[in-house]
Amino acid sequence: MNPRLAQLHPYPFQRLSALLAGSEPPADLPHISLAMGEPKHPAPQLVKDALCANLAGLSGYPATQGTPALRAACAAWAERRYGVKLDPARQVLPVNGSREALFSLTQCLIDASGAVKPVVISPNPFYQIYEGAALLAGAEPYYLNCEASQRFLPDWDSVPDDVWTRTQLVIACSPGNPTGAVMGLADWEQLFALSDRYGFVIASDECYSEIYFDEPPLGGLSAARALGRGLDRLVMLTSLSKRSNVPGMRSGFVAGDAAILEKFLLYRTYHGSAMSLTVQAASLAAWNDEAHVESNRSAYAAKFAAALPLLQPVLEVDMPDAGFYLWARVPDGDDVAFARALFEQQHVTVLPGSYLARDAHGGNPGRGYIRIALVAEPDECVAAARRISEFCRSRQPAASA
Repeated sequence: MNPRLAQLHPYPFQRLSALLAGSEPPADLPHISLAMGEPKHPAPQLVKDALCANLAGLSGYPATQGTPALRAACAAWAERRYGVKLDPARQVLPVNGSREALFSLTQCLIDASGAVKPVVISPNPFYQIYEGAALLAGAEPYYLNCEASQRFLPDWDSVPDDVWTRTQLVIACSPGNPTGAVMGLADWEQLFALSDRYGFVIASDECYSEIYFDEPPLGGLSAARALGRGLDRLVMLTSLSKRSNVPGMRSGFVAGDAAILEKFLLYRTYHGSAMSLTVQAASLAAWNDEAHVESNRSAYAAKFAAALPLLQPVLEVDMPDAGFYLWARVPDGDDVAFARALFEQQHVTVLPGSYLARDAHGGNPGRGYIRIALVAEPDECVAAARRISEFCRSRQPAASA
């Protein structure tokens, strides 16, 4: 067996299941789960229609590079969204969701053959695929704590020079999971300058980019355009899962540096990760339509507007820049005990923030927080917020006479 498998950590939801095992929540309260970031809004009808209309595609082997029509649709969407003109043949590649692409791109990029161990830098807290991909590629993960004092964004200045010199890949997640923080142009300018100096690749995970409340979040491609740069050493990853409520389709695309995508296509040809022609047709329909995305954003905005006023009196929590998570500080600082007691007393599941982070640089930046995913139906989100509020109030010390 690959000895690197032994370095992998249990997934956060495995740890959550173990935490809640043996609990006996109130039987009269229906369970409400706000732990997993799984969209629950209905899949768009136009996507379902396209799937059904293209079932003949199941009879053919798909090309790893995807159809020219799908690549053109992805490039056209990127131009509308980011103002960047991409070559569909060389700078766009369909993938089976951003999770699969993040993992395989890391395997493709990391060169662990030298005497010095390579480094992959990721935010902390983080999406656990970043860590697992780095470990299985033979790299050392370096965790950049995202604290409230830094607007929940990585502090690039805190990375020592000897780490930068070993860094081959930096994963940026904006909007961030779990914090919802969005990198600004100055943040991108600093990261690009570091990439120019040290030669590492930037993988920009933007799967939450289309769930926002005011202005569209800046992305890696649009930041590069605004700064008058090309796309050297930059790859953007996006997905239909959150944007279009189709996580089961496993569909997204990567775009950016043509030289990197050429090698990534070669890797994927052997990896056997071509997207079904049927799914490609449905994906094309999704990328070509914005009406369902606007409706989706409105639905999330309404849930935030209803739930947040119920939570703010009892938790330290603010509106995120984007995404569908609330990153809430718990009153006593024990996120694990809070999550278990909330489940036991109110039958509501949230994810302890420490499960999404690692101890690094003197602390765990997720400790003391919970991640609340507002993915359930609006009535359920409001009911859960009320139960969380009641739970928090029940734990407050009684006022002295």
